[in-house]
Amino acid sequence: TLGTQTDYRDGEAQTDPYSPEYIVHSGSVPEILTLATLTWGRGLPAGQAEMEIIDRIREKLAWEAALPPMDSPSNIAKRLKMMEAMERKEWAYREEEIDKLQKVQMEVFKKLLQRREENRNELNAMRLNYHWQNHQKAKEEKMRKIQHDCALMLRKLIAKRKNWMGKLERRDIIREYNDFGSQTYAPLSRIGFFPDNNSDYYAVKNYYLNTFAGLCELEKSAPPSIFPIKIKAPKPKCIITKTGYIKRSGRLEVVLAQVHQ
Repeated sequence: TLGTQTDYRDGEAQTDPYSPEYIVHSGSVPEILTLATLTWGRGLPAGQAEMEIIDRIREKLAWEAALPPMDSPSNIAKRLKMMEAMERKEWAYREEEIDKLQKVQMEVFKKLLQRREENRNELNAMRLNYHWQNHQKAKEEKMRKIQHDCALMLRKLIAKRKNWMGKLERRDIIREYNDFGSQTYAPLSRIGFFPDNNSDYYAVKNYYLNTFAGLCELEKSAPPSIFPIKIKAPKPKCIITKTGYIKRSGRLEVVLAQVHQ
């Protein structure tokens, strides 16, 4: 009733296909022996390239069978001529294979070079972006410093313009107290005043509210008429009838109390 599953796939434990033993009779050359060099995973199962090899082997066998015998000078010359033609054909086929192989290698090299160029361009883009961000940060910091210096110089020029003659002015106490933005009400921290140091200066500190002894003294000084608390306890609602039964509203209240808990 239970299914099992192995830890290994069938493909991982599969061996090469079984090749039985064979015996070749004398005088016979089976065609299948020409494919003895092909094994499973190396030519088998046969594809387009293997089929072309098989056709070439068949053509070569047919060509060998069609060669004239070496029994006369004319047949020998004809045989040599056919062999030279076959040799030229073999060399042409070999050159064609080399050209195909070189084309495949060139395609692989092109892809590798293209991938290397893409990686290099991506790395260069990352470096340029990193340098651009650093320059942008330096630029923003320089602009911020220039703006700060500009505001500082403007404040200095405005202050210098108020007294461009360079005359000494006496302190006008009435004008300072009349202006709520003057040094009297709002002094600057750069001249040595820090308002946070005296932040609790205007805080209300009451002896009768902040200490226990003050509370006791305040309680003694208060008239006794304010201490008695007059609270009327609410009358409980009658949930029981005169005969001793609980009303429906009482039962609902008990159920609601349980639900609330």
